[in-house]
Order: sequence, then C-alpha cells, then structure tokens
Amino acid sequence: MIKHPVSVAGILLALFATAGTALVAVTNDLTADKIAANEREALLRSLVALVPAESIDNDIVTDTQIAHQKDLLGSDETLVYLGRKQGKPVAAVFSSVVPNGYSGPIKLLVAVRTDGTLGGVRVVSHKETPGLGDKVEENRSDWIYSFNGKSLSNPEYTRWKVKKDGGDFDQFTGATITPRAIVNAVKNTLMYFDRHGESLFMDREKATKK
Repeated sequence: MIKHPVSVAGILLALFATAGTALVAVTNDLTADKIAANEREALLRSLVALVPAESIDNDIVTDTQIAHQKDLLGSDETLVYLGRKQGKPVAAVFSSVVPNGYSGPIKLLVAVRTDGTLGGVRVVSHKETPGLGDKVEENRSDWIYSFNGKSLSNPEYTRWKVKKDGGDFDQFTGATITPRAIVNAVKNTLMYFDRHGESLFMDREKATKK
C-alpha cells in the first residue's frame, strides 16, 4: 500500500516540471543562434534591396547610428544603418515610423544616398486595411517603387504630396490617408538627412575610434 500518495504525486509533478523547464531551456539554447542568424539574414536582404551589396563593403547590419528627431522620423530614437565603401559614406537606411497611418503606425526602411536621392523605400510592418491601404506592400502593388531616385528637388519640395492634395504621388482608390502619410514621412526623412546626414556618418566614425 502506497503511503502519503499526495506527497508522491507532488514529487512526481515537481520532477516533471523540472524536466520540462530543462527541456525548454536546452531547446532555447539550441535554437537561439539559429533564430538570430535567420533574423539577421532577413534584415540583410531588406537592406541590400535598397543599398546593393556591390555598392558597399562594410557590415551594414552592425554599422549603425541612432537619430533623434521625433517630429521628422516618427520616434524618439530611430535606428539608422550606414553603408560605406572603402570607408566613404554611400547611403543611410532609416528605420522610420509613420505615426499616423489609417490603422496605426507604419514602419518603414528609407534608404538615402549621399547625394540626397532615395535608394528606395520599403514597408516593414503595418495594420492597414487589406485590399486598400495594404497596397503599400511591394507584393501588392508597385506603388512603393515610385520613390526610387526621388529627392527633395525631384519633385520639387512643394510637390511632395499625393495628387489629391496637389502633389506628384498617386493615392489609392478609397484609401488616401495611408499613401499621404507615407509620402510625408519619406519627405521628412529626406529633410533629416539633408540637415544631419553628414554628421550621422561622422559621429559613428568618432565613436568607433574611441
């Protein structure tokens, strides 16, 4: 006859709990490096789509700087990836935020070359309405490619609006708020780079030399 069945059951449960915790810990240890590597590879693919691999020779994923200007970049701290070749600046990719999308914030990657032209723009995440606002995705339409090569002077500054507002950029039928917000965010990112782009690269170089 088993004595103290409650105690035995408690011990068994504790053993199972310990074994389960150990198994989860081991699994996490085994998969953490793989997950990190996959995330890095996905980020690198996004970055080289905007800044071609042959145009830089540094590790753009780790060569970063933090930009501080919420009114232009959408957040208090904006991570900026810096592309260089032979130590010379090539392009900066801003992880800008559109705070006023139709259904919430929209996260972007905005690549600006050192001559002030756009290497391209990609939407990283959003909550826009399927079939309407989600046309900002490159697999939904080619609208996002309309930024390629543009600058603050092409089109001229006052034309950085959707056509409904008298600008040069298309909007979507039934969804003007989303493209309007993205056009404005990209323009603001260009403005930030125009004012602070050089210092972004210089600040990073100073930090590296310390």
